[in-house]
Amino acid sequence: MYNHRIAICLQVEKWFLIVFNIGISDDAAMDSEFARTFLAVASAGSFVAAAERLHVTQSTVSGRIQTLEDQLGCRLFTRNRAGATLTDNGRRFQKHAALIVRTVEQARHDVGLPQGFRDSVVVGARIGLWDGLMLPWLARARYSSPEISFRAEIGFEPDLMQGLIDGRMDMAVMYTPQHRPQLETFELLRERLVLVSCRNDDSDPPYIYVDWGPEFYAQHSASFPDLPGPPISVNIGWLGLNYLLANGGSGYFPYRLVAGLITQGRIALVEYMPEFSLPVWLVCHEGRDRNLIDPLIDQIKLLTSEL
Repeated sequence: MYNHRIAICLQVEKWFLIVFNIGISDDAAMDSEFARTFLAVASAGSFVAAAERLHVTQSTVSGRIQTLEDQLGCRLFTRNRAGATLTDNGRRFQKHAALIVRTVEQARHDVGLPQGFRDSVVVGARIGLWDGLMLPWLARARYSSPEISFRAEIGFEPDLMQGLIDGRMDMAVMYTPQHRPQLETFELLRERLVLVSCRNDDSDPPYIYVDWGPEFYAQHSASFPDLPGPPISVNIGWLGLNYLLANGGSGYFPYRLVAGLITQGRIALVEYMPEFSLPVWLVCHEGRDRNLIDPLIDQIKLLTSEL
């Protein structure tokens, strides 16, 4: 069964390349990983950054791009010390690469669909957005659409955007999306980030800097230009909050996540301190299956309107 699925996916790749006439002979086969690697380099702007995103070596990325350029018979990137930029041929190939990856991924979804389900949806979000927001939505979605199989993933913005560009994800929720062709964004809500504090045995609890993304960093730096380097920095809000509860400290967190803890008296809202507003965005494909995806988007919008 597994080999049969792989054969179907490879045939889809070959058919897709022939239909779009992108310069490969009928008997040539292009691994979809080459197209995925191309998209990663185009998005990251360098071979090194793309290798980090794909969790492979830089030489692997270089080898894949070289093979791809040999198969297409043209240069896709201009390499320099600053990184890699798309050539005119690269820009023309970009939309085809995205379609190749999306088609292969859709083929894998279709032929590998669990028995008893008519469709599948892959949804990604930051861990802090799953907590208290996307998890309740997932429960509602499963209840209202029992015929759909869901896959939930956690990631940061670069990973989520790459998953959307690759076609591996159907939609993703994040703080700072990048604008990309063929992707559509919806603002879901404005996250209210507040400073909270918890005092344990330490009379001078440390400040915990939580990296909520570049937009938060810009607002935070403007409000606290002279703030020395924090003794503790974390890139996941869950980690910072749990450290704060266990050891004392202060830090900025979404009010929706800490409201209950404030009511319980476990932490306190620090008054007369700046608050920050951070928009939460949903990103999906313009060419999505609207009958499948749009009702799910409407459910997320309804849930966020209730917060």
